Amino acid sequence: MSNCNRNHAIHAIAARVPAAPSPAAPASPDGYGADVFNEAAMREYLPKDVAEKLLATVNAGAPLDPSIAGAVAHGMKEWAIDRGATHYTHWFMPLTGGTAEKHDSFLDPAPAGGAVFQFSGKNLVMGEPDASSFPSGGIRSTFEARGYTAWDPTSPAFIKRHANGATLCIPTAFCSYTGEALDRKTPLLRSIQALKKATVRLMGLFGLPEATVKVTLGPEQEYFLIDRQFYLQRPDLLQTGRTLFGAPPPKHQQLEDHYFGAIRPRVLKFMQEVEDELWSLGIPAKTRHNEVAPAQFELAPVFEELNLAVDHNMLVMEVLRQAAARNGLVCLLHEKPFAGVNGSGKHNNWSIMYGGRNLLDPGRDPAQNAIFLTVLCAIVRAVDKHADLLRTTTCGAGNDHRLGANEAPPAVISIFLGDQLADVLGRLVSGDAGAAAAPGTLRVGVDTLPALPRDATDRNRTSPFAFTGNKFEFRAPGSSQCCAAANMFLNTIVADSFDAISDKLEGVPADRFNAALQDILRGILRDHSRVIFNGNGYSPEWAEEAARRGLPNLVATPDALAPLLSEANQALVEKYGVFSAAEMASRHEIALEEYGKKIAIEGGISLEIAKSMILPVASEAYSDAAQALARAAAAALDSGATALRARADALGRGLDALSAGCADLEAALAAGAPSGILAAMASVRTAVDALEHEVDDSRWPLPKYREMLFVY
Repeated sequence: MSNCNRNHAIHAIAARVPAAPSPAAPASPDGYGADVFNEAAMREYLPKDVAEKLLATVNAGAPLDPSIAGAVAHGMKEWAIDRGATHYTHWFMPLTGGTAEKHDSFLDPAPAGGAVFQFSGKNLVMGEPDASSFPSGGIRSTFEARGYTAWDPTSPAFIKRHANGATLCIPTAFCSYTGEALDRKTPLLRSIQALKKATVRLMGLFGLPEATVKVTLGPEQEYFLIDRQFYLQRPDLLQTGRTLFGAPPPKHQQLEDHYFGAIRPRVLKFMQEVEDELWSLGIPAKTRHNEVAPAQFELAPVFEELNLAVDHNMLVMEVLRQAAARNGLVCLLHEKPFAGVNGSGKHNNWSIMYGGRNLLDPGRDPAQNAIFLTVLCAIVRAVDKHADLLRTTTCGAGNDHRLGANEAPPAVISIFLGDQLADVLGRLVSGDAGAAAAPGTLRVGVDTLPALPRDATDRNRTSPFAFTGNKFEFRAPGSSQCCAAANMFLNTIVADSFDAISDKLEGVPADRFNAALQDILRGILRDHSRVIFNGNGYSPEWAEEAARRGLPNLVATPDALAPLLSEANQALVEKYGVFSAAEMASRHEIALEEYGKKIAIEGGISLEIAKSMILPVASEAYSDAAQALARAAAAALDSGATALRARADALGRGLDALSAGCADLEAALAAGAPSGILAAMASVRTAVDALEHEVDDSRWPLPKYREMLFVY
C-alpha cells in the first residue's frame, strides 16, 4: 500500500530510544570562542606590535597596516594547525543567498622532497575564485571569470570542524575583476562606514567628543524541525523547502500549547549540540524555546557588532542544518514550510552605540534625552522616506507567503512606538511641554521639549518596524534571508537622516541650538508621522488607512523589487558609496531572476507530484468506489448505495478538478509568468488537499501535516 513508507517512518520514529542524559559537566566559559582567532589567540600567536596593530583595526576601525599581513598569516596558520586544521578557505557571501568557500591545503611540496605547511600574507589578504558562475546581474559576462576575495579583519577567522578534520575560514568580501561588489558583505561594510561618519558628525553638534561608533544587531532565528524520514518522502520539501500540498489537520496551533512549552528531549539534545558548536565559534546564543506553530523553534543571540552578527547568523543557519542532520532531523528555514500555521522570520534587532552608550536608550539627563529624541525622529524620517527600500530587503518567493499572515507583519512598512512615546512626539509637535499622562517620566530638560517616558513601549507583533525599549525590531525579514541587505539599507537611510539634521544644525549659535533643534524635530514629525501606527497591522482598515496616508503597499516580490531601479534611490546609495547605480540595478536583476526560477521550480515539482503521485492513487480510489457502486447496483442493494455514490462523486469531482488544474499549470509553466504559475499552483493545491480527505489513508503517498508537525 502507498502509505507503507509513512507507517514505517512513524514506527521507526516511535521506536527511537532516547539517548541517556550525559553526566553533568560543570558549566565553564573557557571553551567560548575556542575555535575563533580572537584577541586572546592574536596575543598568543602574533608578535606584540603586530597584535596591537591588528586589534586597532578590529576594535577601533583603524586602517589596516599592510606590512603586518605576513606575520598575521604565519600566526594564524600556526594557531589553525594547532587546532587541527589542514586547509584554509576564504569564506564569503555571494549573491546566492548562502555562503561560499573553496578549500586550499596548507601543504606545499618542499624542493628537497617532503612537504611543509605554508600560508603567506598574500594567501590571507586576497584570493581568486571563479566569479563566472555566481550571480552578477549583468555586471559580468559569463565568460569573464576573474573575481577576488578580500580579507575582512573586523570579522575574526574561525575553524569549521567536520567528521575527518577542520578548515580555517577567513571572512572576506567578494568583488569582480573590475571592482564591483558581487557579495553582501561589501555594501554592508560601506553602509556601516557611512552611518558611523554621519553619527560622529551629528553627535559633534551636540558637543560630544568624537567617539567610537558601533552599529549592533541581535537577529532572532526561527526554524522548523521535522524527522528526516518524512522529509525524504516529500519531493516538494526536497526541491523547494516548503510543502506545496497538505490539508490542515484538525489540531495545529490553535490551542497555543506549543509556545514556550516543555522542549522534547530529542529536540533539546539537538539544541544543546547547536549551542555547544556555536559556543566554540564565539557566537553568543542566549535563548532557545518552542515557537507558536507545532515543530517550530527559535534561537536568539546576544547583541554584537553588526558585521560580525551578520556573519554569525549565516553560521547559525549552517550549524542548525548540520546538527539536525546528525540527529535524524531536518531543519527547515523556509519562511512558510507549512500552510495555515505560523511562518518563520528573522527579527532584526538594530541599534547604534556612540562611545559605549546606546543612542536609542532614553538617558538620565536632559542632553541625553534630547539626543534620543533626535535619533528617534531621524529614524522616523528615514523609514517614511525610504520604506520602499526596506521593503525590497524582505521580499522573495518564500517571504511573500509569510508577510501579513499568522503573526508576520504586513507588506506595508510602518513604525510602532507605543502610545506613550507617540504621545511625547505629539506634544513635541504641538509645543505642549507638559508631562505625559503616564507616570515614571523623565524631563528632557529643554524647556520646549516634553517629558519623556522611560521604557513605555508594549510589543506589537503586527508591526514591521517596532521600537522595543532601546532598539528597533525589524520583524519583516524572512528566516532564510541574509541579514546584510536589511541592515545595509537601514544604515544608509539613517545616515541620510542624520546628515539632513546636521545640515540644518551646523552654524546655529549655541544660544539658538535648542530652539532650532525643536523646529527641526517638529518639521520631521509633521512631514513623516504618517508612518507611525500603533494599531493592528492585520486589519483591513489599516490597509485602507495606509493607502490614504500614501504608504506603499508592495505585496508581491516583482513590485517590491522595483524601488531598486528608482533614480532617487540609486542616487542615495551612490551618495553614500554603498552601491553604484550599476550595482543597485544588478541586485534588481538578480533578485527578480531568482524569484522567477524559484516559482518555476515550485510549479514544476507541483505538477510532477500531482500527476505522478496524486492522480494515480486518486484514480485507483475512484475506480474502487465506482466498482463498489456497480456491484451494489448489480446486487440490487439499496442500503449503502447513497454513501457509495457520494464517495464516488466526491472522488470524481476531485479528479476532474485536479486534471483541469494540472492542464492549467502546464500552460502557465509554458508561459513562464510567475503570477500565472502561482495561481495555477493554488488551484492544483486546492484539488489535492480536498482529495487528501477523500482518498483512503492507506493509499495517500505523502506524509501528512498531522504526522510531520507532531511526530518527531
